[in-house]
Amino acid sequence: MTDGLVLACMMPTYDVVLTAQVMVSADPATTFRAARELDLLTVHSPILDAAMWIRGLPARLTGRAVPVPPRLVIADGGLPGWLVLGESAHEIAFGAVGRFWTPIITWHDVTRDDFAQFDEPGWGKIAANFAVTPHGTGTLLRYECRTATTDPVSRRRFRRYWWLVRPFVGHIMRAALATIEDNSYRPSP
Repeated sequence: MTDGLVLACMMPTYDVVLTAQVMVSADPATTFRAARELDLLTVHSPILDAAMWIRGLPARLTGRAVPVPPRLVIADGGLPGWLVLGESAHEIAFGAVGRFWTPIITWHDVTRDDFAQFDEPGWGKIAANFAVTPHGTGTLLRYECRTATTDPVSRRRFRRYWWLVRPFVGHIMRAALATIEDNSYRPSP
C-alpha cells in the first residue's frame, strides 16, 4: 500500500483534517518501527502536559480516578477507545468513535470492519495515521488526523470544540513526531 492508503480507505470523507510531517535521518523501516512502537505516555512538552492535566480535570473534580496504564502504544491496542484500522509496511492507521467534544469523553466501541460505515447519529469519528516515505537518504514521516461527525448537531458541537482545540492538536501531533524522530535514532531493544 502506498502512503496514506489505509487512512483514505477507512475515512475517505471528513469534516476536518490536520497534518504534520518531519524529515527523519533514519531509514524508512527504522522510522516506521519507531512510529509503530510509540508509547504516547513518552510524548511531552509543557503545553501538552498542561493540556492533558486540564483534560483530566473534570474527572478529578467529580472524584473519579483517572487510571494511568504503564504504556499507551497504539499498535498494541493499548489506547482506550481506539483501535488499529489497518497497517502496511509504510503506514499504521488508527481510529476511534466518540463524543470527544464533551468534558468527559464518551467512547463508542466499534470493530475495524464497522468503522468506515459507522454513521449512528450523535457521534464523531477520528481516523489518523503515521506514514513513512523514503526521501533522499532519510524518511519523510507524516502524521495525518481526520475527523468526521455523523449528524448536523454533532457537527456543530464538534466545530465549536475544534475551533478551541485545533492549535493544541497540532502541537500534540508535532510533539509526537519529535518523539518518534528521537526514538528512530535509538537502537531497537
